[in-house]
Amino acid sequence: MLEFVLFLTFPAAMAFAGAMDLFTMTIPNRISIGLIAAFAVAAIMAPLGWPELASHVGAGLLMLAIGIGLFAFGFLGGGDAKLLAAAALWFGFEGLLQYLVLVSICGGLLVLAILLYRSMSPPLWLCRQEWAMRLHTKAGGVPYGIALAAGGLWLYPSTPWLQSLAV
Repeated sequence: MLEFVLFLTFPAAMAFAGAMDLFTMTIPNRISIGLIAAFAVAAIMAPLGWPELASHVGAGLLMLAIGIGLFAFGFLGGGDAKLLAAAALWFGFEGLLQYLVLVSICGGLLVLAILLYRSMSPPLWLCRQEWAMRLHTKAGGVPYGIALAAGGLWLYPSTPWLQSLAV
């Protein structure tokens, strides 16, 4: 039963983070903390050896450092930086490049979709939604947590250590 809960924790948390970013432009800290805590339990249950664990922790710390740098220069939100690090923890260095490529693809598509949305007049029913109008303003940001979540959900089923939990 616990394996099943752990199996669903990552996709549920990432989907929730993406939805929260869309509707509120914030990603609560509890999502990233929950991902880290669930990873710790999953790493024990998998079980990951020390070299594999070091790869996962190293990838998470590297992405946290890069995310903080991007946040400092205004390229990424603080919640996005923490979510990026928590997701990288689950993928390790083995899957990190693939994750970043998928996030980039999803991010590019997200930006194109938002630019298209901003170029059109939204339907009346959408004009009553605060989140939709925030996204429609040219000065509004991009909820990049959606791209982080989409890239993670795309890659998650193929992670080798996760497949060991599903056995």
